[in-house]
Amino acid sequence: MDIKTAAALRRLRLVSAPEAVSFLLLLVCSVLKRTTDFNAVPVMGAIHGVLFILYVIFWADAWNRAKWSAGTGILYLVLSVLPTGGFFADRKLKREAENAVIASRARKEGIVNA
Repeated sequence: MDIKTAAALRRLRLVSAPEAVSFLLLLVCSVLKRTTDFNAVPVMGAIHGVLFILYVIFWADAWNRAKWSAGTGILYLVLSVLPTGGFFADRKLKREAENAVIASRARKEGIVNA
């Protein structure tokens, strides 16, 4: 994995968890808006909107650079619209990065010829 691909995956990973948290907070704010006088939906909506747009931009960049299959790329996009999907995306991206490091070390040491 080259440095630009690793950077794209890292950016996607860095925005996935905050995007998931903002989505959950937006859901809580929506419930509070309807049950109390507390209305933080406009603020949380804006924050979540910015994070979601960043996620989609970083997702497109990562998909392009990592050369994911259509199924993998769509999975990461679907995870962005699920309330806790960003946490799963973060974990999956972390595992993918760790596997890339292990494969790179194995190639350097001559263990594998890939």
